[in-house]
Amino acid sequence: MQEWYRLNTEEVITELQTSKSGLSNKDATGRLEEYGPNELEVSEAISWWKILLEQFKDVMIIILILAAVVSFVVGEHTDAYVILAIIIGNAIIGFVQEFNAEKSIQALKKMAAQHALVKRDGTSKEVEVSEIVPGDLILLEAGDIVPADARLIETHSFQTEEAALTGESEAVTKRIEPIDEEDLLPGDRLNMVFKGTIVSKGNAKAIVTATGMETEMGKIAEMLGGEGRKTPLQIRLGRFSKYLAVIVIVICALVFGLGMLRGEPALQMFLTALSLAVAALPEALPAVITIALARGASRMVKRQALIRKLPAVETLGSVTYICSDKTGTLTQNKMTVTKLEAAEGKEELLYNSMMLNNEIKVDEDGTLIGDPTEKGMVNYALEKGLDYKTSINSYPQEGTIPFDSDRMMMSTLHRDGDKWLLVVKGAPGKIAEKLKDETEKEKWLQLNRKWAAEGLRVLLFAYRKLDEQPKDLDESIESELEIIGAVGMIDPPREEVIEAIRECKEAGIKVNMITGDQPVTAKAIAKQLDLAEDDDEVLTGADIKSMSEQEFATAVRRVNIYARVSPEQKVNIVEALQEQGQFVSMTGDGVNDAPSLKRANIGVAMGITGTDVSKEASDMILLDDNFATIVGAVKEGRRIYDNIRKFVLYILACNLGEILVIFIAPFLGLPMPLLPIHILWINLVTDGLPGIALAAEPEEKNIMQRPPVPPKENLFARGLMWHTIFTGSVLATVSLGAQYWANGHGFDLRTQQTLVFTVLCFSQLLNALSVRSAYKPVYGMSLLSNPLMIYSILGTIALQFVIIYVPFVEPVFKTSALDSTMLAVTGIAAVASLIVIEILKRLYYSKAQKVQHS
Repeated sequence: MQEWYRLNTEEVITELQTSKSGLSNKDATGRLEEYGPNELEVSEAISWWKILLEQFKDVMIIILILAAVVSFVVGEHTDAYVILAIIIGNAIIGFVQEFNAEKSIQALKKMAAQHALVKRDGTSKEVEVSEIVPGDLILLEAGDIVPADARLIETHSFQTEEAALTGESEAVTKRIEPIDEEDLLPGDRLNMVFKGTIVSKGNAKAIVTATGMETEMGKIAEMLGGEGRKTPLQIRLGRFSKYLAVIVIVICALVFGLGMLRGEPALQMFLTALSLAVAALPEALPAVITIALARGASRMVKRQALIRKLPAVETLGSVTYICSDKTGTLTQNKMTVTKLEAAEGKEELLYNSMMLNNEIKVDEDGTLIGDPTEKGMVNYALEKGLDYKTSINSYPQEGTIPFDSDRMMMSTLHRDGDKWLLVVKGAPGKIAEKLKDETEKEKWLQLNRKWAAEGLRVLLFAYRKLDEQPKDLDESIESELEIIGAVGMIDPPREEVIEAIRECKEAGIKVNMITGDQPVTAKAIAKQLDLAEDDDEVLTGADIKSMSEQEFATAVRRVNIYARVSPEQKVNIVEALQEQGQFVSMTGDGVNDAPSLKRANIGVAMGITGTDVSKEASDMILLDDNFATIVGAVKEGRRIYDNIRKFVLYILACNLGEILVIFIAPFLGLPMPLLPIHILWINLVTDGLPGIALAAEPEEKNIMQRPPVPPKENLFARGLMWHTIFTGSVLATVSLGAQYWANGHGFDLRTQQTLVFTVLCFSQLLNALSVRSAYKPVYGMSLLSNPLMIYSILGTIALQFVIIYVPFVEPVFKTSALDSTMLAVTGIAAVASLIVIEILKRLYYSKAQKVQHS
């Protein structure tokens, strides 16, 4: 790849076969055919039907489809229709989500300028940006969006804002001299401009070196084309579904085989095995998880976090690393005066100089337009009580010596009564050389060194009084200066971010700062945020380039500050952490952040300062651009994962109870205890309504003092499997006990089935109260903290009474009315199951509480 920044102007012209007066129209037309339009390529759109088919590839969905087929085979059409409704609803939600998720590259196109000024056949003309070709001479001035990557050949006080592309928070002063260094990052190529960046000051001429996908922005577009990562929940549910599929097949085969060995009719055993398959499948699981995620997304919006991709709601609860962009995310993205020191008696003059010595313009509504550093100084002077118009009128400007990269200073000449005042600002070293008093030099240079070590950008102001207006205003007049003072500026950290980072540390989440700024600035901000100590290492883009893969993998484990890194290197950092088993969140607002936002497990974009590209590449958008909002989102994510685990425990324990009841009953000489319609009712209503209520459970105490959920942890970790097995066994035991009693007392089959059906229903409802907390006993939890649970339990009980006592409903559900004795047996069995389950939880309680508070 040609390194254009290393060539001088003549070499660039020769290589591109152009001239200082630009291309001819004929040459431009030919090159347009050769190189193609100056546009970012849009990846081939995926047809809607392919996106729709993708929704049916999940193992759980395939299992549900099989369950629907089974229900049709056994004649339970109602069951089949309900299952199909769940499948279709889930597919619609996923389809809508996927159909709208891939707009990142289209957003990149919106950032580009639509027209640009070029020279062709020696004449300036405006052309469509898409028609610009390599070799074109483009003319740039303040306010323009750069239309293509180009090598500068002429500049006048020229600066560009490249934060969106490189992460550099300050405006970049450009030059035309070649830079003889290899493999420079875009932010260090000071003699080049890049597509999509903004001219903040001055004017320039540049020769186009790359267009379309060959530009730096085009390379970012290519990186955005890769596939995103699955969320932890999607991975865990995928594993869970596969395990469940195996278990269902084994159970069905085992039941069918044992029945055949006992000499049971083959058809009856086949129907029994199919009933068990229906019992084993948690039909409500996809629906409940979708509801939990949707409710979580709704709560997050109230916390100023907008979720773009529903599965990402839970992901934050599993995040182990937050890789944050600095500019605009951890900081305010606003150059601000943080230190100021005036020479004795010169404070008022210093404020006026900050107001006068600049190229700021003020639009109709009072907004300052111009260089960010100059805007920061004007704003500071305004805060000190100065008025912009008053200062300008008091010291009318009569001339300017513009800033250039050689002198590194700018001067403005003002009328001051019957005298003339020359105000000079610039780099401390250059200003110090021009001071009249030699004894002042070291004092101000020492102050510069001190402030620069703190990451501040330091500017000195000086002045010269003149008795008459100089005939020629040039740099020769910038001598015999007297010091006014020094100004130290930085893009300051957000105040609330410090506390947010402290909370992340308590939650076991590591925070990395990744920025395009200089290392000293990055280190200074990191220290202010309590992210770094004095001896902590800062890894630069150049350092990363020189490392081997193994060295880099080792470095990412110890380093948490990265400076002057390219968009590609940001992606490399994210990938290196992921390869070590970490779940990574990346926050950012610029085009340069978009590839890493997409590659991260969860990308978080800024809603106010963020570019369209970063927003479209993200999973979540912070509506207030506040890093601290992430902490609230992490808490919500952990809450959701906890609640999903509670639901999984609840629904699988209940389903296991049903399976064991059907499986064991024949060995006890009991008739078929449940019918398929009973199983479906329990799975969809008795399981479903409390399941939805569990999704609304408030977070457990000290949820942010726990470490993140290990990325590879499955849903059954931390004792959940044994808890499920024991709870399911308890539910089955009390249900079979009730049937054994009813069978012994001569009750008919339908009454026995109704009793088992109702015992299971009420036992599961009491179990729902128990699983609300993994740590607290049922009497230690207030029902008022989750009113939805009260409504769901009371509603389910009312519906259960309807299907066993309303005459025209009984035939549909194949139930019969229970007398008072059988209702008493139901109540005793349900309460007994709760007591035993609570004893089990108590055994785990002390240990779990220690883990929670560790």
